Amino acid sequence: MPQLGLLPGRAWTVLLGLLRPPPGALCIRAVRSHSQDQKYLQVAEALIASQLKPHQEKSNFTIKTPKGTRDLSPQQMVVREKILDVVVSCFKRHGAKGLDTPAFELKEILTEKYGEDSGLIYDLKDQGGELLSLRYDLTVPFARYLAMNKVKKMKRYHVGKVWRRESPTIVQGRYREFYQCDFDIAGQFDPMIPDAECLKIMCEILSGLHLGDFLIKVSDRRILDGIFAVCGVPESKFHAICSSVDKLDKISWKDVRHEMVVKKGLAPEVADRIGDYVQCHGGISLVEQMFQDPRLSQNKQALEGLGDLKLLFEYLTLFGVAEKVSFDLSLARGLDYYTGVIYEAVLLQTPVHAEEEPLNMGSVAAGGRYDGLVGMFDPRGHKVPCVGLSIGVERIFSIVEQRIKTFGEKIRTTETQVFVATPQKNFLQERLKLIAELWDAGIKAELMYKNNPKLLPQLHYCENMGIPLVVIIGEQELKEGVIKLRSVASREEVAIKRENLVAEIQKRLSES
Repeated sequence: MPQLGLLPGRAWTVLLGLLRPPPGALCIRAVRSHSQDQKYLQVAEALIASQLKPHQEKSNFTIKTPKGTRDLSPQQMVVREKILDVVVSCFKRHGAKGLDTPAFELKEILTEKYGEDSGLIYDLKDQGGELLSLRYDLTVPFARYLAMNKVKKMKRYHVGKVWRRESPTIVQGRYREFYQCDFDIAGQFDPMIPDAECLKIMCEILSGLHLGDFLIKVSDRRILDGIFAVCGVPESKFHAICSSVDKLDKISWKDVRHEMVVKKGLAPEVADRIGDYVQCHGGISLVEQMFQDPRLSQNKQALEGLGDLKLLFEYLTLFGVAEKVSFDLSLARGLDYYTGVIYEAVLLQTPVHAEEEPLNMGSVAAGGRYDGLVGMFDPRGHKVPCVGLSIGVERIFSIVEQRIKTFGEKIRTTETQVFVATPQKNFLQERLKLIAELWDAGIKAELMYKNNPKLLPQLHYCENMGIPLVVIIGEQELKEGVIKLRSVASREEVAIKRENLVAEIQKRLSES
C-alpha cells in the first residue's frame, strides 16, 4: 500500500471530500469513479474503511450488565437498605465494631483457603507486579487483618461486596457479585459463649426480617472428621468426602453416595457406614445418643465436638432460642478453614401468606468456628480463635422482592418530608429562600425545578411520591407574613406564621 505522502494534491482533494457523507458503499463507489490509479484507490478505500469501522462496531454493541450481576433500581435500593438496617442494627446491638478491607487481596492470601471452591476465585490481570484476586468472602480478609495488625481480640461486623466465578442462578438469589454481611468474634474465651451469641444473632435477624419460620442446623467439623475416621475414610480423602456430604441439602443421599464411590474412589461399604450417621438429625437428645455410640465414642475428636455441642445447647436454652436449632449430622460446610462448630440457617416455609409461591432459596445465613485461619497468616503461626456468621442478603432480598411483587406494595424511593410549592408566577426566589430554611433546619425538602410551575402538577407529584406535607407561598401569604401548610393525605390547609413554620413542621413530623 502506498504511503499517504505520495498522494498528489488532486487526489487529496478528492479523498478528503469523499471522507464526508455520503458514507459506506456510496463513498467507496465514488472513489472508484474518480480514481485512475489503483494504488490511490487502495489508500482511499483503506482510509474510508477505518472511518466506518467504529460505526459498524457500535451498531453491533449489546448494552447489558455482565453475567451474574445486576443494577438495582431506586425501589430495590430502598428494600436493600431496610434489610441492611435490620442486620447492621443487630450487629451493633451486640457490640460489634465496623471494619472494611480492600475489594481485592494478594492472590497468595486467598489461595488454598476454600477447598474445592478455590476455583471460583476471580484472578485479576497483573497490574504493577502484584498478582491479585477479588475477595471471595469477608472471612479470610478479616483473618489477614488480625494477623497483619497483631490483633488478639475483636468483635467486628463488615458489610461489603464479594465475587465468585460460578454459574449464577438469578432466580435463587445467586450472583457472581453480591453483598455479604459478616459478624465475627476473635479472641481466646471460654468455650461456646461466643458461638452461642452468634446463633442468637442469627435468630434475632431472621425473626426481625419477618421471613417466616426458620431452622438453624448445627454440627461440628470434629464430629464429622470423627465419623469419617471410624467409618474407614482415608485421612487424605477427608476434605473431598466432606465436600460431597455438604451437598445433602441439594441432592439425595443416593446421589451423594454415588459421587463418593464412583467419582472419589471411596469403598462402597465405607460410604454406607457414613450414610448411617449423616442422615441423622435432632436436638440435644441426638447429642446424648452420639455420646453412647460404640464407634464414635472411641474417637477423641468426635467426643470433643459432642461435648462442645452439649454446652452450646445449654447456652442456647438460656438465650431462649434452642427450639430454633437442630443438630444435623449432614451439615458439612465445604470451606476448608472451619475447625469446630458449624451452622446454617434455612427457611422452613418461605411464604408468610398463602398467596405466595415457595422459593427454594437454600441457606439464608451460615457460619462457624475457624481457630486456625489467623495462624496461617502469622509468621510465627500464632493462632487467634475466631467464630462468626454471614447473612445471605441477596437470597433474603429475593424473598422480600417476590413478596412486594405479589402484593403490589408501593415503595417510597425518597425520604422527602416537605415540598415547597407556589400557585403563582415569579416566586422562585421566595421558594429558594424558604427551602433553604428547611434544609438548614435538617428537614428533608424538595421543590420543582421550574421558574413558574403550575400548582396542580406540584400537588400530584407529592401524592405520587408519598410526600406528607406541602408548604405553599404566594402573593397573599407573602403580604400577611404566613405560609400555608397542607397535609397531602387529608388535603387540609392551615396558615402558619413564617417564623413558626419550621417548629410546626418538626412537631408534625415527630407525631407521624
